[in-house]
Amino acid sequence: MSLEKYVAKRDFTKTAEPKTGKSKDKSKLLFVIQKHDATRLHYDFRLEMDGVLKSWAVPKGPSTDPQTKRLAMMVEDHPMDYKMFEGIIPKGEYGGGTVIVWDEGDYEPIEPIKGKKAQEKYLLEQLEAGSVKVILHGKKLKGEFALVKTRGMGENAWLLIKHKDDYASEKDVTKKDKSVLSGKSISAIAKAGEKVWKNGREQQTDKSTSAKKPAKKKASLVK
Repeated sequence: MSLEKYVAKRDFTKTAEPKTGKSKDKSKLLFVIQKHDATRLHYDFRLEMDGVLKSWAVPKGPSTDPQTKRLAMMVEDHPMDYKMFEGIIPKGEYGGGTVIVWDEGDYEPIEPIKGKKAQEKYLLEQLEAGSVKVILHGKKLKGEFALVKTRGMGENAWLLIKHKDDYASEKDVTKKDKSVLSGKSISAIAKAGEKVWKNGREQQTDKSTSAKKPAKKKASLVK
């Protein structure tokens, strides 16, 4: 587990992104998919492992069609608190742009393994081997998915693939474009300014709006 790369890329006096965080669920592994309108629009696919969120940037977003393989570039680990991050990363900062929590939930390995620690150990072995097979229990994505490391496309290149199951569909799941936390779209968050939504609640991060209002002058008494 290491967040050194994550921390080194960010100035936390300027961005509202979380610096640390631990999982609050002792029985289940968690996942999140964030839609991120940075230099290029993409989706960030994150799986809880080893106390952090193992992360992949998926340029075209996830697909529920088993015939469609999505490129997923592995990026630096993110802290667990990032699971609830939604808002605007300031322009000029790493990853500057608007973020929404597109989907979230818990997940497990396809192999029937009991206990969070045992599941995590098994998944870390799969990650090292370059083939991670999971069952997602999200609000938008459900069922079996695989992350498979590719050859000839760089050491960080993987493919995100939907398995054939009851949740497989040729429909474009990315058409469901609202946040599962705030119910807002990327454009709505962008228009709202520098705010962060946590559990569906707005958290103001723009210091300029928190300035004290000038005190009202007391009316003078006329004798």
